[in-house]
Amino acid sequence: MPRSVNSVAKRARRKRVLKQAKGFFGRRKNVWTVAKNAVEKAMAYAYRGRKQKKRNFRALWIMRINAGARLHGMSYSQFMGKIKANNIELNRKVLADLAMNHPEAFAAIVNKVK
Repeated sequence: MPRSVNSVAKRARRKRVLKQAKGFFGRRKNVWTVAKNAVEKAMAYAYRGRKQKKRNFRALWIMRINAGARLHGMSYSQFMGKIKANNIELNRKVLADLAMNHPEAFAAIVNKVK
């Protein structure tokens, strides 16, 4: 029996990868072997980047809360400890926004936990 080749699926697979490589520089956008490797690498970076984004934002929020707390003579760890002790259920994202854009509201929270 002769060997069966599924050219339709093969072409579709290649088209899909080359479409994902659209916008890449040089041979990375139109040469199959180069584009396949570039797309695989890009997908790995994208997956990793989605995790890193969460870490980076949390670190940014912590820095902003720390800066706001220190203006009122308190460290970040003391402030967060007192927030938890007083059952104030504001997350770091909200606290960072208050510290940066609404300092009077943040000052009110600091005075409440002191």
